[in-house]
Amino acid sequence: MLTLPWTTEEHARRIAIGAGEPSWLLADRLDGLGLAASLPIESNMLFTSYVDLRAAARLADLEPYVQTGDATAISAELPPGAAGLLQVQEDRVVARALAPRLREAGVIVDTFAEVLRSRPVLLERYLANAPSLPPNDRIAQLARGLWTMGAFVYVPAGVQVEAPIVVRWGAGRAGRGLVSRTLVVLDEGATATVLEEQDATDLAAAGQSLWWGTLEVRLAPGARLDVAGLQDFGQSTVMFVNRHATLEEGSSLRWALASVGAQLQKSRIDNVLLGRGATVHQAEIGFGSGSQLFDLTSYTRHIGEDTTGDLLSKGVFLDRARGYFKGLIEIRKSARGTDSFLGEFAMLLAKRARSVAIPSLEIDQPNVRRASHASSVAPIDEAQLFYLQSRGLDRDTARRFIVLGFLEPVVARIPLPEAQDRLRTLLDRKWAPLVTAEAA
Repeated sequence: MLTLPWTTEEHARRIAIGAGEPSWLLADRLDGLGLAASLPIESNMLFTSYVDLRAAARLADLEPYVQTGDATAISAELPPGAAGLLQVQEDRVVARALAPRLREAGVIVDTFAEVLRSRPVLLERYLANAPSLPPNDRIAQLARGLWTMGAFVYVPAGVQVEAPIVVRWGAGRAGRGLVSRTLVVLDEGATATVLEEQDATDLAAAGQSLWWGTLEVRLAPGARLDVAGLQDFGQSTVMFVNRHATLEEGSSLRWALASVGAQLQKSRIDNVLLGRGATVHQAEIGFGSGSQLFDLTSYTRHIGEDTTGDLLSKGVFLDRARGYFKGLIEIRKSARGTDSFLGEFAMLLAKRARSVAIPSLEIDQPNVRRASHASSVAPIDEAQLFYLQSRGLDRDTARRFIVLGFLEPVVARIPLPEAQDRLRTLLDRKWAPLVTAEAA
């Protein structure tokens, strides 16, 4: 169980009163806490043996942010190549920007607090009247009840946003924790790309910190969304994240998520394909070193006819790092014509590194195009090493090429060139200590 002294109704009411929230939002918070109270930390019996929260044992000692808001000075400058920006450092918004054309078209990139002041009915429509987090996940429902910073991205019907919208979270101050919610809504026929970045604010932090968030996606018929994520928290940060998407008829979603930081990352992705022809493509990577643990779970539920899911998780683990890859494809009786694949693959680069892969299927409809899964956990293929060395590469360079090539499917999907370059630098930084140790 994830039991902390501040995961209480009293704490939720304190947040709501301090922020002056409407009654419907407090009711939503309390509903989430009520659900969480009866839930285990893992509800799927296939996965219960692979839950390890020992690294989070010190979270009871930290102080969560209760009230959040704007910094004294806020930048309005857009990053090169971006269409919008919302940047949060710890508990303060430090940057907020949106291209004028998109503002005129009705696009919103802002905090829940600002939207509650300007368009409260819009936020209520998507946040309260249409729940967008899994009802059987304790971590998600606690975040629903206890968040203090919310980010809202809204694209009206028919609007095409060509450049990425960037949402940045900076966290890592020792002894502090932020609980957040991010809601992304695309109305009918809209298109957009969202890049979510999570960075360390204090790389030298001596005490543990917490970043706990959600990313909730709602796609109307015909909407198309690409979501890229880059996580590089410090080694003293614990991260919990739920990503949940509902897709209506003819909509499509592409996830490209890369994780290299944090002491512990426990994440869950839920894709709910409601409408006919809905499509999701998901690629997720984790690169762990030291004693890092990546616990990556995904659920894809096919409900509508002729839906497609293509899910891929990959991990590379050094030293004593561990990776748990757990996934479920569910094809309901209504989901005729489904095409779905789940792949989970891990590469171990040290004798003490560990990983498990648990892909699974639940099929109630036999009339499908495809329903399959695959997995492997292994060291680098010696045949591949031999081939590259026979072409003139030394062994260390050959290993590096194989590892980075293994992870490239996600790197190539990161939308901003500078973000791609940064991710490649982070992956190289992970690799460098291994090469140095072997040379010694």
